[in-house]
Amino acid sequence: MKMHRVTAIILAIAISSAAAAQWGKICSSQSANKLRGCDSWGCGGYNSPRGARKHKGVDLVCKDGSDVLAPFTGKIDKQAKPYGNGNGIDNGLQLSGSGFCVKIFYIRPVKFSGPIKKGEKIGVLLPMQKVYRGIVSHVHIQNCDLSDPTPYV
Repeated sequence: MKMHRVTAIILAIAISSAAAAQWGKICSSQSANKLRGCDSWGCGGYNSPRGARKHKGVDLVCKDGSDVLAPFTGKIDKQAKPYGNGNGIDNGLQLSGSGFCVKIFYIRPVKFSGPIKKGEKIGVLLPMQKVYRGIVSHVHIQNCDLSDPTPYV
């Protein structure tokens, strides 16, 4: 009888851990996280080709000007700039917590440090169409260790 109780507890922990690992909705203009497909600028999936290199994040569809939400509870570590060239979308954040460390690009942050809760507004999507005309506007998310974030979105 003890073995069944232990098995049930282990199963409950595994199920709650899997549920906790799922990130929340990231873009307010979408009903759920939606991976960007392919357009004239490339594809939004992890490891999609980017010339001689590979895309080490995922792109989630989001309309320019939409609120961007925290995918999990944790903290804002710092500002993160994808290009370092100061163009119209060169801004973002690094977040950590709930066992994750991610960078979220192409947003104008509402703050650059402090605690966050899953679903809290952390920024606004910058005007991607001004930099990459015709691209499917999106939030870029990558794990800090460059592993595949797809299972969590």
